[in-house]
Amino acid sequence: MRKLALPDELLLNIEKPARYIGGEVNSVMKDLEEVDIRFAMCFPDVYEIGMSHLGLQILYDMFNRRKDVWCERVFSPWVDMDKVMRERKIPLFALESQEPVRDFDFLGITIQYEMCYTNILQILDLSQIPLHSKERTDNDPIVIGGGPCAYNPEPLADFFDLFYIGDGETVYDELLDAYKQCRQDGKSRLEFLECAAEVEGIYVPQFYESEYHEDGTLSSFPAANPHAPAKIKKQVVVDMDNTVYPLSPVVPYIKAAQDRVVLEIQRGCIRGCRFCQAGMLYRPTRERDVAILKEYAKAMLENTGHEEICLSSLSSSDYSKLQELITFLIEEFQGKGINISLPSLRIDAFSMEAMQKVQDIRKSSLTFAPEAGSQRMRDVINKGLTEEDILSGAGQAFEGGWSKVKLYFMLGLPTEEEEDMREIAALSDRVARRYYEIPKECRHGKCQITASTSFFVPKPFTPFQWAPMCTAEEYVRRASVVKHAFSEQLNRKSLKYNWHDAEVTVLEGVFARGDRRLGVVLEEAYRLGCLFDSWTETFHNEPWMKAFENTGIDPDFYTLRQRGSDELFPWDFIEIGVKKDFLYREWNRAMEGTVTPNCRQQCSGCGAAVFGGGVCYESKN
Repeated sequence: MRKLALPDELLLNIEKPARYIGGEVNSVMKDLEEVDIRFAMCFPDVYEIGMSHLGLQILYDMFNRRKDVWCERVFSPWVDMDKVMRERKIPLFALESQEPVRDFDFLGITIQYEMCYTNILQILDLSQIPLHSKERTDNDPIVIGGGPCAYNPEPLADFFDLFYIGDGETVYDELLDAYKQCRQDGKSRLEFLECAAEVEGIYVPQFYESEYHEDGTLSSFPAANPHAPAKIKKQVVVDMDNTVYPLSPVVPYIKAAQDRVVLEIQRGCIRGCRFCQAGMLYRPTRERDVAILKEYAKAMLENTGHEEICLSSLSSSDYSKLQELITFLIEEFQGKGINISLPSLRIDAFSMEAMQKVQDIRKSSLTFAPEAGSQRMRDVINKGLTEEDILSGAGQAFEGGWSKVKLYFMLGLPTEEEEDMREIAALSDRVARRYYEIPKECRHGKCQITASTSFFVPKPFTPFQWAPMCTAEEYVRRASVVKHAFSEQLNRKSLKYNWHDAEVTVLEGVFARGDRRLGVVLEEAYRLGCLFDSWTETFHNEPWMKAFENTGIDPDFYTLRQRGSDELFPWDFIEIGVKKDFLYREWNRAMEGTVTPNCRQQCSGCGAAVFGGGVCYESKN
């Protein structure tokens, strides 16, 4: 019987002890005598958030299919446990074996959002692993990062040995085999990193040097080791039907953020919204065969006992066999208490019909994301939605029985003017008016329209990567304009308005497009107590500003200036298929307010066809 790393008296005095004990249904236990590689898979946030992440479940399943690898899970200890572990000098441990992470061969960290960066330092610190890659010895784990933020790894370059760029299902076997061979041959840590650098898609930051112009912009980024390639090519799973998928995902002991089976129906998006990083990173769009999805759904529900299945993708409405899949799920699980969740739907007739079939109208609200209030701004961002689409979709929802609608918008987008801001409130009011056009006897209670605005953050590998941001004060001013406009609307009692934290947005922007000089800021912020920065109750802006001041780094350099067309970006050494000249062409089209058709309407020659599959080749099959 395995022994828990934490004694009972400690577990009884912390919040949610189930975060730290492991042993859940479908978790994998192995005999250490029979494995050659131990891999600690980390999500740098609390257990409930990490256990909701499909990518972690995919890699956990994929690694554990290998007899020679044991993959275990580790998450960020919440602030109460963090304090106890430091006081008692308890090293961070993996859930399955309850053994210290520092004893593993690999520590893999998925990096999903910028505001988890100080948590990454917490993971290393509590694991008693040196923070800097260059300080680690042959006895320390290889620290590897992946996920969307790895597409600009530079702010974290000092802290990682490797970054994996792209879909995790492609070259990990090659990397792990190389590690085994290097260890058998008695090679050093440095020699393994040189072998790893020759694996396509693997980036070893210590093998590159950053050189800067006098104005602080990047002048060159040469490889400083003969094993390191000049460019790192994104890894892509082209055939989604012949890759691993976790049919027996780990079932959390406590309620996770998304406590349900997740069925990934496709990867990528055809739409081309100019602010959306995922829409560019995950091109080309690749679907899973509907027959395979039906089998996955049955197996996963049976193997987990979950009562809900979520059809996951960036734009579920664009999956070509969605109607067939939904019809199957409804018929297959009718009367069995299984709910079907359909996030990321567009506002159209079929989506409304689908939602009526699968949702309990009395309990649920519908979520639409117009992103901008005015048609001019929707054309700038290439949203591909007209006001007629929005009002028609809302009308169908109301006539179908819904009375609660959530609308998501962005403030601070390029070229935004005050009239565009005010149109957020005006559009929300027009949606409410559409409800009151329904005869009174056909309405379902009081109408509630909740509009939320996040603030725009320019991301790498998007057409808006050249754009400036606003100051926190300007973002708040813009939110005030919108709030005032809501108070003037005819149906204001049916309207509610929320907005995101502006200070967090600015920090996101700094690290989204930052370079490796920001590593010292991250360390200083962590030293000053910054942790769980994506959580409202634990975020504090003052120590962050102090960290910039103490290190002599100006955050405005990374946020407020517009980039020139010829500027070398810290992430330009990564090839994602989508070409930089295509992104700049889209930037110019945004400035003109010109809409670009989606990938199924017309190929725009973005460059993703280089991968030889997906939507780019649909018409050729």
